[in-house]
Amino acid sequence: MLHNKHTLGKKERLKSRKAIDALFSGGHRFTVSPIRVFYQPTKGTTLKFGVAVSTKLYKKAVDRNRVKRVIRECWRLQKNQLQEKLTGKGAGLDVFFVYTDRELPRYEPIFRTTGIILEKLNERMNG
Repeated sequence: MLHNKHTLGKKERLKSRKAIDALFSGGHRFTVSPIRVFYQPTKGTTLKFGVAVSTKLYKKAVDRNRVKRVIRECWRLQKNQLQEKLTGKGAGLDVFFVYTDRELPRYEPIFRTTGIILEKLNERMNG
């Protein structure tokens, strides 16, 4: 498996309704405005990621999809360090972002926020 590639393939996406429900009910959470983060350690060494944007905040699918695209791109470019640490420890992690702001995001602030979130996840997985 290539770890230096910046990809977000099918195996890295958190799609399972069961896994997402388990994450919301039994997982840990924290917020780095404007993103609420849900995470839960898993068996295996996969780092799975999902993102959601509320229909209440954004009525138009175009807007919701844009927000998700920006967030996924920021995640894709920065996740490698966390992924390497998890693989080294033989651990897995499910991570889910929920965007909570009414403002359409700009790329730079979301990129910085994602970096902060990844640092926090790193600390919590080592702690």
